[in-house]
Amino acid sequence: MTNTVETAAEHAPTASEYIQHHLHHLTAGHQSFVVDFHVWNIDTIFWSIFAGVVGCLIMWLAARNATAGVPGRFQAFVEMIVEMVEDQSKSIIHGDRSFIAPLALTVFVWVALMNSLDFLPVDLFSTLFRVLGVEHLFPTHRVVPTADLNGTMGIALGVLAVVLYYNLKVKGVGGWVHELFAAPFGIYMAPFNLLLNIIEYAARTVSLAMRLFGNMYAGELLFLLIALLGSMATAFGFVGHVIAGSVWAIFHILIVVLQAFIFMMLTLVYIGQAHESH
Repeated sequence: MTNTVETAAEHAPTASEYIQHHLHHLTAGHQSFVVDFHVWNIDTIFWSIFAGVVGCLIMWLAARNATAGVPGRFQAFVEMIVEMVEDQSKSIIHGDRSFIAPLALTVFVWVALMNSLDFLPVDLFSTLFRVLGVEHLFPTHRVVPTADLNGTMGIALGVLAVVLYYNLKVKGVGGWVHELFAAPFGIYMAPFNLLLNIIEYAARTVSLAMRLFGNMYAGELLFLLIALLGSMATAFGFVGHVIAGSVWAIFHILIVVLQAFIFMMLTLVYIGQAHESH
């Protein structure tokens, strides 16, 4: 029995190996460069779709069971979110919001649900795969799509596409092209204006993705460090794991919701700027 325990301890991963293993994605290939479109992070794609389906199901259930009388807790909660998003879109977008408000609601709910996956135990799926005997099929697996820069950059690029669409819709092709060359310093500074506007669009997109990624990646990393604390075979390790994990989970609720709200607000701000003329 003693030999078995000692052998298991010898083969146990170090703290560095444990964290590195949990931060690797289940990919469809080997990434050889920082930008490689041939490599897909399968876990990010799966959990993004999963969160989207759950979000659609929640909103569908709320709409299906909505009543004109006194709402229940679930209906009141969903109505509160819808009214919050509607109020924010109304204060920022001065025009037709028939598509923009639902878009903002979709962004908020989807990002919040993806962020919420961070509350799942860090070793849940690795243990489950080992119990089922399929760990060779899933040697690595990450659950939180927003802790993957590929995931947040994909959402940010989608926001950029919507912003460009509304620039063209509101201002027309000629008006938008003129704005690219004439704003903000006048048509005589056209090359500098174009360069500045391109940098602005790129900076918005990158910062939108990096802000969400950075916060969720840091949260995921802290959960891993707390899990390592719980692996200490002492009473202090167990108590510290429970206390630290509980405190951080409670605080992380604020981060999860706040980051979804910020992402939604910046989406509305960028679309609102597309409605303005310079």
